[in-house]
Amino acid sequence: MNIFRRLFHKDKPLNHYDSPSTHYMTGRTVSGVSITDRNAIQQIAVYACIRVLSEAVAQLPLHVYERTENGRERAVNHVLYSLLHDQPNREMTSFAFRETMMLHLLVYGNAYAQIIRNGRNEVVGLYPLMANRMKVDRDDGDNLIYLYNRYENADPNLKQTGDITLRAEDILHIPGLGFDGLVGYSPIAVAKNALGIAKACEDYGANFFANGASPSGVLEHPGTIKDFNRIREGWKDAYGGNNSHKTAILEEGMKYTPISIPNNDAQFLETRKFQLEEIARLYRVPLHMIGDLEHATFSNIEQQSLEFVKYTLDPWLVRWEQALQKALLSDSEKSRYFIKFNVDGLLRGDYESRMSGYATARQNGWLSANDIREMEDMNPIPEEEGGNLYLVNGSFTKLEDAGAFAEGSGENE
Repeated sequence: MNIFRRLFHKDKPLNHYDSPSTHYMTGRTVSGVSITDRNAIQQIAVYACIRVLSEAVAQLPLHVYERTENGRERAVNHVLYSLLHDQPNREMTSFAFRETMMLHLLVYGNAYAQIIRNGRNEVVGLYPLMANRMKVDRDDGDNLIYLYNRYENADPNLKQTGDITLRAEDILHIPGLGFDGLVGYSPIAVAKNALGIAKACEDYGANFFANGASPSGVLEHPGTIKDFNRIREGWKDAYGGNNSHKTAILEEGMKYTPISIPNNDAQFLETRKFQLEEIARLYRVPLHMIGDLEHATFSNIEQQSLEFVKYTLDPWLVRWEQALQKALLSDSEKSRYFIKFNVDGLLRGDYESRMSGYATARQNGWLSANDIREMEDMNPIPEEEGGNLYLVNGSFTKLEDAGAFAEGSGENE
């Protein structure tokens, strides 16, 4: 039986962060610059993309719905409703929780939270766990387990420090794109070479301006220099950095020859701009959303914003929704309840377009006055005043009845 189990043993997730199989994804890049989660997020384009996506997910209304005979309605009395919509734990708002979890997803490729349940097995709390301290593995029974290295002052529900083993049912895990479907790969690690070029350009620019925007040069001496380090350090102290524009005084026939490599010739600005586009491409964020308006026009920004919701944000929201339903709803609840983000606010057009659409929907009977007022965040009209009435244009009739009135009028004559 042991041989049989070894032959057909389920694959263990190999792309966790301390696995030797993923060391090639972190550290030094081809450009010679080392990329880590900390210095990657210090690049303004990376930070801007992460902030756009994290805040977009965090600001959307998140509701628990119950399936009914007439469709669906918000399950405001469900224990998960206020947990997800308002406050997942005693220390965080729903916005802060989702923003933090999304940050982990975009940096580490995975987001983890500990699930706290009461004696009735109801979820009463969700606490984020650091993704770079988590390892996903299997126990001897082929069950997924989560090995967490807790640091001091972390999740207060984990009393011990060091390595802690958590059951899969006690973890909310939202994985990003990964080879095994169980653990996601870090976008930062996958794109480390592109980020390395961006950081190398940034470091070069910083050093260039730290040197007073002056290129390096050569000090020529007509004789033999015994202690050239002393001369070099003396020149650096006297005319480097903030002193670079002072008048230089040379002795003993020394001559200074600058080595000039204009930034335009080195395509410095062009390279930096291209890396900005590369990072936006990595996260699939439109350039105008991170401050690059070079190709933006009044006619295409609205369309790009709608495409951002459809092609960039929606896949992340589906990951969230399915992970929340899988981890937080019991088997008996999954056929009755579901969890969904509301993106209607992001998909709305300008005021004139909305009013035109509402008028069409109202005249054709698929929206009532209160339906429209709810979408515009307005108070409803009372039932007795017709707020929930569905109206249609009285001149419309079925095609087969188009001549019925005329025929009836002729017979009466």
